[in-house]
Amino acid sequence: MQVLQVQLEVGPDPAEVGRARRWARSRLAGSGIGEDDTLAETLVLLISELVTNAVVHTGCPAVLRMLFAAEGGVRVEVADTSDRPPRPRHAEGDDTNGRGLELVDGLADRWGWQPEGVGKSIWCEVDPAPVTPPQSRGPLPAPVRGEGRGPGPGASMTPGRVPC
Repeated sequence: MQVLQVQLEVGPDPAEVGRARRWARSRLAGSGIGEDDTLAETLVLLISELVTNAVVHTGCPAVLRMLFAAEGGVRVEVADTSDRPPRPRHAEGDDTNGRGLELVDGLADRWGWQPEGVGKSIWCEVDPAPVTPPQSRGPLPAPVRGEGRGPGPGASMTPGRVPC
């Protein structure tokens, strides 16, 4: 499997989330994934959630990486300097946060986290959309979830800052 990796350093400012989205869109377009493509929209939303979690909950810089597989799948990783694992949170009704990793769980084909250096990396993978042969018009099969699953629905980063 051939992989192309690109990365962006993200500062500890919530305004950096918008910059990360713009950067991701340009890299996706450069890889042949069009801005109108559902895959691009999904990836930008996933990146927005993961970068927001890293920046808001640690208050430290992070590194956003996108890995493009020759087969068309994309892996997104956001590494930060907090060694605290994602912790389940459940948003209630009008809560304005606490849904980030639940959204990641619903949109990504696989996701998880692992220690990285003094901190951790949270990752997700999105497979290319299956090509339906013209003679087959039935429903597409549900994606198979891989082993590297994260903490599950309702999970989000625990609020609180850590030293950078």
